[in-house]
Amino acid sequence: MNAAEFKSVGKSYNGKEVLTDFSLAIEKEERIVLLGPSGCGKTTVLRLLAGFIAPTSGAISITGEIVAKDGRIFKEPEDRGLGMVFQDLALWPHMTVKENIEFGLKAKKIPNKERQERIRNILGLLQIEDKINTKPSLLSGGQKQRVALARSLVLLPKILLMDEPLSSLDFELSFKLRSEILNLQKNFGFALLYVTHDREEAFSIATKIVLMKNGRIDQMGSCEKMKQYLENIRTA
Repeated sequence: MNAAEFKSVGKSYNGKEVLTDFSLAIEKEERIVLLGPSGCGKTTVLRLLAGFIAPTSGAISITGEIVAKDGRIFKEPEDRGLGMVFQDLALWPHMTVKENIEFGLKAKKIPNKERQERIRNILGLLQIEDKINTKPSLLSGGQKQRVALARSLVLLPKILLMDEPLSSLDFELSFKLRSEILNLQKNFGFALLYVTHDREEAFSIATKIVLMKNGRIDQMGSCEKMKQYLENIRTA
């Protein structure tokens, strides 16, 4: 059974179609990167899977269960078992690192003893134990990124959605965090749906690349196949 699947999904705003006939299966523990320029529909795909918006047409399922179809949402975001790291990270500035991470656990009514154990474990994995009582404004860019990851992963998501999460970081830190994301994916076993416009970033993370253009899938395949396709375009 696939972790998630889009079947002929379309999305329109005020009569303007931003996603057309989008079909994609995400296998368990697969790392899919949506690659393409701004405005091609990448983030719309993430928002649809997350449940923030409903598809105008087509169906979306998670582990075989239809969660949205033809303009209707059947399962709310908090009930989909997903994690999401936004481009702006969306950390709550008035909360400490611990409070940011614990928020979702409390919402799910996880018992206090288990909450504290999960928080300790994830802070240790991401090497930010010493920042547990720090507010986001006092963190570096890399530390904020780790907190955003921790807040999602502490909920043990089946799928992690990431929307250009490294775009504001310098090359060295971005490179380091890519490796950390891959290690976390191996440890936690989630499927990854990742959005970027950066080719190098895409090929360093993906097991499959989905090249998007004007709200459609232009090409899709393994990193090796997509590198060859893009090279052929460049030299044509």
